[in-house]
Parts: sequence; C-alpha cells; structure tokens
Amino acid sequence: MSAFSNIPPQAVLPLGAYDKAELERAALRADQILLRCDCAQARDEAAALSKIGQDLALPARYGQNLGTLYDCLTGLRPNRDADQPGFVVILENLPDGARLGEADRGALLDVFREAADHFYDAKTAFRVFYSVRKD
Repeated sequence: MSAFSNIPPQAVLPLGAYDKAELERAALRADQILLRCDCAQARDEAAALSKIGQDLALPARYGQNLGTLYDCLTGLRPNRDADQPGFVVILENLPDGARLGEADRGALLDVFREAADHFYDAKTAFRVFYSVRKD
C-alpha cells in the first residue's frame, strides 16, 4: 500500500501526521517530483519566502512575495512521462512567532492550497506537507 493511498492527490497537510521518509519514497515510486524546503533558519516571512524560492529552485522572476509564489508554483511542470504525474512538496520548520504569526503563515499555506486547486484542474497531483517550528 502506498503512503498516498489515503491522501487526496491535491492536499496541504501537516507533516507530523505522516512518515516523511515514506512520503519521499512514495513520491519516487510514483515518479513525482519531490521538492523539499527546510526553513529552520528563517525568522520571518521574508526569510521564509526567500528560502522557499531557493530550495524549490523557483525561477528568477520569483519576487519573494505571495503573488509570485503562486505564479511560480503553478508554472511548475510535472514529468509527463510519469504514470502519476505530480509533485510532493515538503516544507519543514515554518517559523511561528511574532515575525510570522498564524495569520501570515496561514496566508502562505493558502498559496499552496490555491496551487493545489490549480493542479486539480490540470489533473496533476500536488501534495504539500508542512511543519511549524515554535520560536
């Protein structure tokens, strides 16, 4: 049974409920593109957005804001030769504190949810798993 058996193809979910290593193996077995970002050193929204752009290898047009984040995410192209084309994104250690509070983090995750909606329409898997680091 795949780690994805009970996970919708388009989802944004807390990482703590899943085995990260198994998610990574499942992505590789499904020939989906695995994107990882660890925001452990980010202390605020700007640093988190910068790290996301760097680790996800977003294009130069990425302006490190939520609007261009959405544009760059929805511009990603899956491996069309894959049996199950799609993406698995693992966002670890999103900051939680005065500089990136719950509302701002929620807005950031909403961009990933909106991208998941885009990929739903494109019939492409887009699963995002995230964790939050308490400051």
